[in-house]
Amino acid sequence: MIQFDRFTLSNGLRVLVHPDSSTPMAVVNVLYNVGARDEDPQHTGFAHLFEHLMFGGSLHIPDYDEPLQMAGGENNAYTTNDLTNYYIQLPADNLETAFWLESDRMLSLAFSEKSLATQRKVVCEEFKENYLNKPYGDTWHKMRELAYQVHPYRWMTIGKELSHIEKATLAQVKSFFFKHYTPCNAILVVAGAVDTTYVKRLAEKWFGDIPSGLRYERSLPAEPVQTAARRLTIEAPVPLDMLCKTWHMGARQDLSYHATDLLTDILGGGASSRLYHALVKEQQLFSSIDCYHFASSDPGLLTIEGKLVKGVSIEKAENALQEQLQKVKDDLISESELQKVKNKTESMIAFEDMSVMSRAASLAYYELLGDASDMNKELGKYEAVTAESIREQARTICREENSNTLYYLASN
Repeated sequence: MIQFDRFTLSNGLRVLVHPDSSTPMAVVNVLYNVGARDEDPQHTGFAHLFEHLMFGGSLHIPDYDEPLQMAGGENNAYTTNDLTNYYIQLPADNLETAFWLESDRMLSLAFSEKSLATQRKVVCEEFKENYLNKPYGDTWHKMRELAYQVHPYRWMTIGKELSHIEKATLAQVKSFFFKHYTPCNAILVVAGAVDTTYVKRLAEKWFGDIPSGLRYERSLPAEPVQTAARRLTIEAPVPLDMLCKTWHMGARQDLSYHATDLLTDILGGGASSRLYHALVKEQQLFSSIDCYHFASSDPGLLTIEGKLVKGVSIEKAENALQEQLQKVKDDLISESELQKVKNKTESMIAFEDMSVMSRAASLAYYELLGDASDMNKELGKYEAVTAESIREQARTICREENSNTLYYLASN
């Protein structure tokens, strides 16, 4: 059971405190309610660009990393289609340094043409290296465009096109910042060797005077129900043919989520999974195969992707995959197979909860979803999943008319 205290500042900043006396460290986690789905379709990649810009100096602090390193701290961040998360870990005695740093960049970044040009170049190089020049690098650019017609999940966090970042102006960047990176759109979690009374004092001191900003009200176009299968074939100089199939699934908060999550583990969660056992070990059609999803806040995609053994036709591989999916739709999984994936999930949750940094991030995430205390209910929701509910999700999701199929063929 993860215990925490919660309070809200007058400017709307939600603060959660999770004391843990077993560590001398403290974690300061700031989650902003903005991701790639909140971007203008003509100016994508901005949320990810800010992951870089936020470390480029703020209003009163020209260098973010130096004072943090002097305080014995480390930091990082990540951006998804749904959110942006920044975190610091440092000795608890130096907690105020983290408040000083995070509050100053929430107040305002040190916007300049120079800093924008520097970070724009970094992001453009990342785009080229990981998505344009890397084998299979454009897989998810193509798949998202195939699977989504109107919802902004149709582009990746790096951006839809390289030109969107290359042409990003200072005015556009400033507008995006003051719309989203405000107290009323943020959740601050402080965890570790901390005291709630002291955290409250620091929060008021460093964040209390920052203007609230306008609460961002998300109004995104809902993706229509898919009624016909979509297919795309790409040829490129890659080592092996690859098959990637996706199906639309429910959102993270849907009642079906936990059954769907366990379904992906049963199908493709490692070497003991059904697809690996049947298609890699027994039939030797794939050299590797995985089944996963992104736990998207809005309805997402259940994905199966695998690289084929050289010489195997992609049609044969896809037919063999469909046979395995049909088995999950026709027959109930055994209680022992169900218990195995439940045990694995329980172990993963327990492992994540061992780290104070993971606990801080989870508290912020569940607070964003609706209520941080829900993280204590997750295990019970997985335990409640039945073999019948897994079969129901397989039948609901893995329909051909709900599918998107990408043949990624080796041209050499």
